Amino acid sequence: MRRKNIVYRYVAMVSAAGLAVLVWAGLHEDFRIPPGTEGRLTLCVFTFFLVLGEFRPIKVSRGEDKEEITTSTTFAFAILLSFGTVVAVVVQAVACLVSEMLLHRTRPGWWKSLFNVGQLTLTLAGSGAVLELLSALGVSRLDPQNLSPPDLGPILAAGITFFIINDVLTGLGLALSLDISPISYLRQDLGFQAWTAAMMLALAPVAVVVAENNLLLVFLLAIPLVGIYRGSHQAVLNEHQALHDSLTGLPNRTLLRDRVHQAILNCQRDECGLAVMIMDLDRFKEINDTLGHHNGDLLLKQIGPRLKACLRQSDGVARLGGDEFAVLLRKLDDNSTATQVAAKIRRSFEQPFELQGLSLNVEPSIGIALYPDHGVDADVLLQRADVAMYIAKENRSGFTTYIAEQDQYSAKRLALAGELRHALDAHRKDELLLYYQPKAELSTGRVIGVETLLRWQHPRHALMPPDDFIPVAEHTGLIRPLTLYAIDAALEQLRRWESVCPDLTVAVNLSVQNLVDRHLQDDVARLLDKWVLAPHRLRLEITESVIMTDTKRSLAALAALHEMGVGLSVDDFGTGHSSLTYLKQLPVSEIKIDKSFIMNMSATSNDAVIVRSTIDLGRNLGMQVVAEGVEDQMTWNQLSLLGCDLVQGHYVSRALSAGDMTQWLVNGGLTVGPSRLPPRPAVGPLWLDP
Repeated sequence: MRRKNIVYRYVAMVSAAGLAVLVWAGLHEDFRIPPGTEGRLTLCVFTFFLVLGEFRPIKVSRGEDKEEITTSTTFAFAILLSFGTVVAVVVQAVACLVSEMLLHRTRPGWWKSLFNVGQLTLTLAGSGAVLELLSALGVSRLDPQNLSPPDLGPILAAGITFFIINDVLTGLGLALSLDISPISYLRQDLGFQAWTAAMMLALAPVAVVVAENNLLLVFLLAIPLVGIYRGSHQAVLNEHQALHDSLTGLPNRTLLRDRVHQAILNCQRDECGLAVMIMDLDRFKEINDTLGHHNGDLLLKQIGPRLKACLRQSDGVARLGGDEFAVLLRKLDDNSTATQVAAKIRRSFEQPFELQGLSLNVEPSIGIALYPDHGVDADVLLQRADVAMYIAKENRSGFTTYIAEQDQYSAKRLALAGELRHALDAHRKDELLLYYQPKAELSTGRVIGVETLLRWQHPRHALMPPDDFIPVAEHTGLIRPLTLYAIDAALEQLRRWESVCPDLTVAVNLSVQNLVDRHLQDDVARLLDKWVLAPHRLRLEITESVIMTDTKRSLAALAALHEMGVGLSVDDFGTGHSSLTYLKQLPVSEIKIDKSFIMNMSATSNDAVIVRSTIDLGRNLGMQVVAEGVEDQMTWNQLSLLGCDLVQGHYVSRALSAGDMTQWLVNGGLTVGPSRLPPRPAVGPLWLDP
């Protein structure tokens, strides 16, 4: 509100000053129509071209607003040189008001029209004052009927004054409205504007001389003016195309980066903060696939106006490509403002988008990076806002602020990725270890399979659990070779257990990147052939979040694996966001109830209800149900009464290394349950287990 008051006061001050000059001009004795037909015709011709120029301005982008350059400058300055300040300011004011009323009669900002009239009046009055001053000092007595070389100095001085006053008055007003540094704002496009203004002002004395010799020749000046207009217009158009998105007209990544950089400089001067947001539309691909890219583009065009309605005028919106947009929040005194704006944007998207008779609901995921908390450089802020956006998308939280510990692209994580890449080399794979946890039938106590759990024996960080390096692999393209290594090692170990338990199965977890890998089916088939094992001996486990990502390709990959005979399981069931419709379509034969429900079912009735409902759901869908996290006999007995099929947890066995697992199986681990559990081998610390 304070900024708006400053802007309105500035506009009022310039408008009032311009109005005072106009009143003075109207009452001044020099305000008279030039005597003689020739003088009047010259004024009419100059006025005609002046009005024509006002109707065809060249729009120049500055900040989040636009400024206009008009070819009327040539003839406004020519009237000043030929007929004096009084006539020039009155004619310019009338021409400006006429064009404003005709071109912008539907625009509510009438005060902008008054400001334009005021600043042009002050510009011409300032230029006229310079001419009067130089004439009073005897430098030159300008005679429009007989211009001579000594007159070029005063004309040049008046032209420079014209440009400076016009540029400063307009630029200062726009800088105040955008709440950015006036100096940095005035520097933008200064060279282009100075060059364009110089060409148009230089033609003014030419027009005066030509009019004195033959008025009809003034019309020939339209040719160079059209050339200037078209050249300037094309230059502005080329710059706009280079810095703006062709579909939405919003700034692109290049222009956004420049504006973030300028905003950081302003924040350093004013000791305030700013926020950069990166926004991505959830499941936008489904709209393109279902309705076509044309309709997807129509939707994208509506995003910019929806975002701008949530922001201040000084804030910025950009499109980075695809369905990714960015928001720049300038001058923040409180970091909480950024989260408030993100929540406001999310609420605005609750209103459906209308598209050719359809109402489409689209949800955004927003990542926020703050200056100076998360970076003092434009590129760093953009990168970290992008990281936060992906975290928000993965967590389905709507929006989140950057957290360094979750950054998969931090220097520490990148170093870890390089070390993991080396660990996957053939001569260093002994760093990657598989641990095994058995699954037992509740009805018989018979162990029918094991789940593999990957560990990394890091040379500097000791034994690392999967949560410390699997996300790194997923974000650096290493998940494919890592998963293939796990499947290969698991099948090799399963082959070694043939003499002990020939019907044992082994389960390996898959990532979402694995399911969209078109070579997955061939790789699995190759590894099964390598170890001469039937496909049903391998079980691949997926989480609910994997199901909901790129659903079409995921379902196709799972169907192909199912046709091979590979078993499929849904892991951690109940903690994700899967649709029962998708679950019904999945070719899975097993669902695993997350241990968070199992471990509390004896003490919490709600968890017991969820477990019972899930068991009933699995039975009705023809699937086996596995209970994870079974820690004691009471839980075992409860699950047995509920009709659960399989159990997995510390009550059966902790996760064991390959050697310990072999010993466990040999010592009687093939049949477990109350009073039949085999002796536990010595194992490492409990934190090794999931």
